[in-house]
Amino acid sequence: MEFNNNMPIYLQVIHKLKQDIVTGKLKLGEKMPSSRDYSNELGLNFNTIARVYKEMEMEDIVFTKRGLGTFITESSEKVENIRLEMAKELIENFINGMLQIGFTQEDMISFIKKSNKK
Repeated sequence: MEFNNNMPIYLQVIHKLKQDIVTGKLKLGEKMPSSRDYSNELGLNFNTIARVYKEMEMEDIVFTKRGLGTFITESSEKVENIRLEMAKELIENFINGMLQIGFTQEDMISFIKKSNKK
């Protein structure tokens, strides 16, 4: 995983995990690697991954079973909500970027239609 210096690493890891969950790369109820194993895999500090898991648990994206580990949510509704939040963020970034370079809403729709035909 390559990291962007403009955003905290733990947020980038959370985003990547959310992406893996909504695309099905990580399955509902699947056991996550331990914080230590995942930190070694990514080459990150253990505390960074512990924070990732803690933040995701606070958002009900993962849950911990004492003595067994951390698991992906079993709620397909939660995953769909994450997917919609991510889509909304992508659309907002796209619209803001297009507005900044002078596109109107009609221009954007036309651009999308043309790009979709490729």
